[in-house]
Amino acid sequence: MQDALGIVIFATVIIAAIIAVGSLFFRNDLYDQIGSGGLSLNDGKDRGPAPTPTSPAAVAVRDEEIRQMLEAQNARRERRGQPPLDIEEELRRLTAGGRGPDSSADPELRDEVRQLVLARNARRLRRGQEPLDVEAEIDRQLAELA
Repeated sequence: MQDALGIVIFATVIIAAIIAVGSLFFRNDLYDQIGSGGLSLNDGKDRGPAPTPTSPAAVAVRDEEIRQMLEAQNARRERRGQPPLDIEEELRRLTAGGRGPDSSADPELRDEVRQLVLARNARRLRRGQEPLDVEAEIDRQLAELA
């Protein structure tokens, strides 16, 4: 009787292994479809491309998210008994920086970029190259950082 048990277990394992290998080679796309459907979270292939960061759509989404953050901040301020902020004014203040060369950047950052441009000009002069326009280069660097 115990000899038969060993044979049954051995035969079952061999048959299961053959079925597993067969299903690996002869399967349809059923396993690839698991998790897809109307209620599933897809891998993003069904969405369109994201808008470029400077496009009007991306700027509108960014402004709306900042506005929501400011509204939540105002709610916390009111619970603490502090006066609320003007949301639109704060939104303009937060999004004003870096919109062009004429925008006023942080003075410390501007000074740091100026030092970098002056060091770059010194290297260019040592190499015999023409120096860069300092103010134009500062504005260009700040625009890249924004």
